[in-house]
Amino acid sequence: MFRMTTLTLLVGSSTLAWAQDDALKLPAVNISAVAAESKEATALSLDKTIDSGSRLNLSARENPASVSVAGRQTMERIGARNFQDAANALPGENASAPPGWGGYVAYRGFNGGQIGQLFNGINLQSGGAVRPVGAWIYDRVELLGGPSSFLNGSGAVGGSLNFITRLASRDKDSVEGRMSYSRYDTWETAIGVNQALNQGDGPRHYARLDYSRTHTNGYIDRQENGAGNLAFSLLSDVNDQLSHTLAIEYLEEQEDSPYWGAPVLQPLTGKLHIDKHNRFNNYNVDDGRYEQRTRWLRSITNYRLDDATQLRNTYYHYDGQRDYRNLEAYRYNSDNTAVSRSGAYRQRHDQEVNGNRLELTHTGELFGQASDWAFGLEYSRNKQFIYPLSINSQFGAAVDPNGFDPGNFLDIPGMDTPRTKSRSTWTDTSSKFVENRTRLTDRLALVTALRYDHIDFEVIDHTARNTLNRRWDAFTGRAGLVYDVSDTASVYTQYSTSAEPPGGTLTSASIGQVGNFDLSTGRQVEVGSKLDFLEGRGSATAAAYRIVRKNISVPSSTLQNTTEQAGQQTSTGIELAASFKVTPQLLAAGNFAWVRAEYDEFNETVGGVVHSRKGKNPVNIPDRVANFWLTYDLTPAWQVGADARYVSSVYANTANTMWVPSYTVYGLSIKHDLDAHTELSARLRNLTDETYARFIHQTNTQYYLGEPRSLEVAVQWRY
Repeated sequence: MFRMTTLTLLVGSSTLAWAQDDALKLPAVNISAVAAESKEATALSLDKTIDSGSRLNLSARENPASVSVAGRQTMERIGARNFQDAANALPGENASAPPGWGGYVAYRGFNGGQIGQLFNGINLQSGGAVRPVGAWIYDRVELLGGPSSFLNGSGAVGGSLNFITRLASRDKDSVEGRMSYSRYDTWETAIGVNQALNQGDGPRHYARLDYSRTHTNGYIDRQENGAGNLAFSLLSDVNDQLSHTLAIEYLEEQEDSPYWGAPVLQPLTGKLHIDKHNRFNNYNVDDGRYEQRTRWLRSITNYRLDDATQLRNTYYHYDGQRDYRNLEAYRYNSDNTAVSRSGAYRQRHDQEVNGNRLELTHTGELFGQASDWAFGLEYSRNKQFIYPLSINSQFGAAVDPNGFDPGNFLDIPGMDTPRTKSRSTWTDTSSKFVENRTRLTDRLALVTALRYDHIDFEVIDHTARNTLNRRWDAFTGRAGLVYDVSDTASVYTQYSTSAEPPGGTLTSASIGQVGNFDLSTGRQVEVGSKLDFLEGRGSATAAAYRIVRKNISVPSSTLQNTTEQAGQQTSTGIELAASFKVTPQLLAAGNFAWVRAEYDEFNETVGGVVHSRKGKNPVNIPDRVANFWLTYDLTPAWQVGADARYVSSVYANTANTMWVPSYTVYGLSIKHDLDAHTELSARLRNLTDETYARFIHQTNTQYYLGEPRSLEVAVQWRY
C-alpha cells in the first residue's frame, strides 16, 4: 500500500526543504495552529500573513485583493467537520459534495474547474481528487478572490481555495484529541501529537502526527461512509541557515451505496419539488460503491543566504486511486408514480502528480524605496488513466418509490464486462514567475506579478485508437495598488488575469474537448477596503469586482454537432465581511456576497436545435450567500452560540426555466470548559429541519438534499 510512497520518499528526501522559524528569520509558512491563531476565532485577522494571496508573505491588509482565511480555531468554533464546511464560512463560497463531483465549489459566478482548489499550494487539476473528508489534519483554508493564475498556474478564473495541512511546530510540545457523536451514527475519533525529538546543540528535530477516523450511516437510506486520515511531518533545523520539513499524508475512504440525489417531481418546469415523504430514498443499487486511496509526499527546504535573501525548494508527489460502481440517474414518470433508473457507471481513475517548485525571495530597495521580490521556477507532470464502463439505458422496470428492491450492480446487463483503459492523459507544465511589492510612498504600495506557463498535453483515446498532442503558452499577471488611509484602514484596486485550457480540467479532457482550441481567458477589475475600528474591537472588509471570461467552448451557432470557441461570461459582484466585539462577552461576525453572473455569448443544443443563452445565468450559481455567527461567554467556562447560513435560489438549467428555492439553515451550540485542558460541546445543526437542495444534478432531474436536523456532542482535550 505504501510502496509507491516509500520509493518516492527515498528520492524526495534527498531534496532540500524548508520550514518557518522566526528565530532564524526564515519566510513565514504558518505551520503552527494554536499559537498563531488570534484569541477570537472569528476575527478577520487583517495583519496575519496569508500564503494563498502572494509569495511575498503579505498580510490581508497588504494584499490588493480579497483574501480571507478560516483558521483552526475558526473551524472548531463553527463546527466544521470537513474542509468544505470551512470553505462555506468564507465570503461568497458555496461548496457541496456530490459523490462524483467531490470538489464542486461555486464562487464569484463560476464553478467546477473555474475555481482553483489547492492542497498546500499544489493544484491537482481534478475535481474528483477534492473529496471533503475529515478536517482534523488541516490547519486552515485560505481563499483568494478572482483570477489567480499568476500565483498557481492555469485555471482559477473565479478564485482559489487552498487547504493547508498542519505541520510540525517549534512552538511547544502538545497532545490533543477529539471524540464526537451525532445523529445517523456519525462519529469521529482524532488525535494529534507535536513533539520536540531532541534538545541541545546541533541539529534539532520536531515531529507531528495527526490521525482521524470518521464514520456515518448517513441521512439517506443504506448510505454509509467511513474514512481514515493520517498525516506525519518531521521538521529538522540543520543549522542556523538550513531547515527541512518532510510531510507524508495518507487517506482512505469508502462509501457504500452513495447518494446521487432525490428525483424531482414532474413537470420539470418552474420551481422544482421533491416528494418529501420519500426524500431519504436511495435509488442506487444495493452494492453501489465509491472508494479512494491517496498518498502525499512533500519535501520542503528553506535556505537563508542572508537576512534579506532566502531560497526555498518544494518537491511534491501525489498518488491517488478512485473507484466508482453506481447507478446514478433517476427520473419520475409523467404521473409521479414510479422512478426510472439509468446511468450505470463503473470507473477507475489512477492519477499521479510529481513536481518541484524553486523560489527565491529578497527584501531590498528600489529607487530608495522598500521593495520585496519573489522569483520562481516550477515543473510538474500530472498523469491520469481512466478505466470507464458506462451504460446509459434504463435499468429494469421503473420502481415504486414507496417500496422497491434496489438490485445489485451485476444485475445491470453488461456490467460484468471486463474493464479496459479508455483514456490516458499527460499534462506537463513548466512555469516561471516573478512578484514584486514596492513602496511608492510611505502610504502607497504597488504590487505586481507575472507568470509564464508552458503546457504540454497529450491524450490517448484507447477506444478510438486516436492520439492528440497540444501545447499552450500562457502569460498571466496582476497589478494592484494599496493605499494606507491610516494605520488601521486601507483601500486598494487591482487588475488580474487568468488562462484556462479548453475543456476546463485537462485530466478529464477528451480529444473532442481539446481539439484545436486555444486557452480561455479571464480578466478582473477589483476595488476594496480593509479596516479595523473602535480600537480593534471590530474589523471589516469590502470588495467590488467585475470578471469577464472569454473563449468558452460552446456548440456552434451555425453547424450542428460541432463546437466553437465563442462563449463569454461576465460576473459582477460585491463581498462584505465583518467581525465585532459588541461587548467583552458578545462576539458577532458575518459575511455577505452578491453576484450577477450571466452569459454574454453562449449556445446550447436541445433536440438538435441550437439555442442562444445570452443573458441567462449559469447553473448552480446562487446570486446571494450570507453567514452570521454570534457567540456569548456566559462565564469564563461556559459559552453559547448561534449561527445562520442563507443561500439564494439557483437555476437548474441554462435556459433558466427551472430552479430550486433559496434556503436558510440555523444552528445552536454550547461549550463548557471542564478544566484548562478539556472541553465539552454540543451543537444542533439545521434547527428548523429545513428541506433544501445543496446541488442540482447534471441531469436536471434530481437534486442533493442538505442534512436534516441533527445533534452532535463532543469532547476535546489539549495538553
